[in-house]
Amino acid sequence: MMRNTVLAIAVAAAVAVPSLARAQATSPHSVAGNMSIVSDYRFRGISQTFGQPGIQGGIDYSHASGFYLGNWNSNVSSLSFPDGSIEMDFYGGYKFGAGPVTMDVGLLQYYYPNVKFGSEKADTLEAYVGVSWKFLTAKYSITTGDYFGANATSNGNCTGTDSKGSGYLDVSASYELMPKLTLVGHVGNQSIKDCKPLEYTDWKLGVTYDMNGWALGAAYIDTDATEALYTLTGVNGKVKEIGKGTVVFSVSKSF
Repeated sequence: MMRNTVLAIAVAAAVAVPSLARAQATSPHSVAGNMSIVSDYRFRGISQTFGQPGIQGGIDYSHASGFYLGNWNSNVSSLSFPDGSIEMDFYGGYKFGAGPVTMDVGLLQYYYPNVKFGSEKADTLEAYVGVSWKFLTAKYSITTGDYFGANATSNGNCTGTDSKGSGYLDVSASYELMPKLTLVGHVGNQSIKDCKPLEYTDWKLGVTYDMNGWALGAAYIDTDATEALYTLTGVNGKVKEIGKGTVVFSVSKSF
């Protein structure tokens, strides 16, 4: 009797597993995670970690309809973000097809616990719209409030009472040169309302290699940011130009 019962359970499981797999495969919901280690965390070409390594990770939810939500986090330097050590990004949007291209619209909140520039918080909310075609992507982001706390009160390079409406144009390409090896390129321009001296253009050129599910990357990143305005001094007296060209290495994994 016991042998017959075990056999019946095994047969039932064998039938149920494919059914479960089909149910999961057809689910409109998906969740994915990601983690990275980088030799320098560069945001729009500017180092956020004073040229030091960064540990990063996040999670994304997406629905078959095109709706998505996500969170991404990284360590940052207190030299760039006073009293801060972490950046937390929260975003949500909607992707949809429009003829031969894919459109992407959404909101992204940058959150820095305890960080202020004078009396102004560093937290920033941006709205964005993007369009992708084959291996090319263009995206424009615009702030709904101050650009990371920048205004005449917090920054001597600004002349206005706020920097609402600051924008960033990002044009990127990702082209597979051969199986597992991809060429990546990017150029971006940051405009900051009433803070003209702080504006700059950044660019990147590099490659990524897929090694058994691990993405190994190397890229040269540079900007034309004004040296004097993007130079910091560490507690040990070491001076670094955080917009200066450098090669950034990365190891990433999605799961």
